[in-house]
Amino acid sequence: MKIHHLRNATFVIQSKDKYILIDPMLSKKEELPPFSFIKHERKRNPTVDLPLGSEALLNKVTHCLITHSQTFGIKALQHTDHLDARGEHFLKEKNIPVISIKKDVSYLKKLGLKISHSLNFWEKTQVLDGYITAVPAKHGHGWIHKLMANGAGYFLELPDEPSIFISGDTVFTKDVEKALSEFRPDISVVAAGNASMDIGKPLLMNIEEVIRFIKLSPNKVIANHMEALNHCAITRDILKKELIKQNLLSKVYIPKDAELIEIN
Repeated sequence: MKIHHLRNATFVIQSKDKYILIDPMLSKKEELPPFSFIKHERKRNPTVDLPLGSEALLNKVTHCLITHSQTFGIKALQHTDHLDARGEHFLKEKNIPVISIKKDVSYLKKLGLKISHSLNFWEKTQVLDGYITAVPAKHGHGWIHKLMANGAGYFLELPDEPSIFISGDTVFTKDVEKALSEFRPDISVVAAGNASMDIGKPLLMNIEEVIRFIKLSPNKVIANHMEALNHCAITRDILKKELIKQNLLSKVYIPKDAELIEIN
């Protein structure tokens, strides 16, 4: 298995002839508005461009997983850091089969996307010659997770490949703990940026929760969702320093944009 990290939460899983795109935010640099105006520096998003070589990789994409996309079915509240207008256009133009959770499917169909699988939480579903299980995600601490409309993480088991758990946008929960302890993934992907809006508590795990996630992961961890959006507080350097302090650095990949990770 090869993991091609593009930017933020957008990456591609390569398994033999399959190229699975995760959460396509394909906007050009600064094409989207800031996600925070007060708590964080008021920069337009994404704060960095897609890396060189992205177009060639995207042209190989055969399937797409979307962890979450909408709040209350309102277009203006779409989670554009996981599915933006360019991502929509790409998926429609290429007629890419999309896998998502059941509660987002009607919204995605209205956007004109081709839905191949509608997933229920904790239900093992046959897909891509293997299996996928959707794990509930809680998108924020406190009341704000209700406003953010919770999405999902995914546990993916492909034939003759390492298993992979993608946390999605979530804080640390019993569901996350259950996925790590019961599935025992060969690789886990954690959204580590500790994003927050101008109101409410953080939307993702704080640094202590990220460390807990890493400690409980039975094998290697990939940390993403950093240094591409103006509302994310944890940078690669901040995380690296904490991992060194906790003697965990050797367990974690912190990929740069365009970095390729090979997992055997």
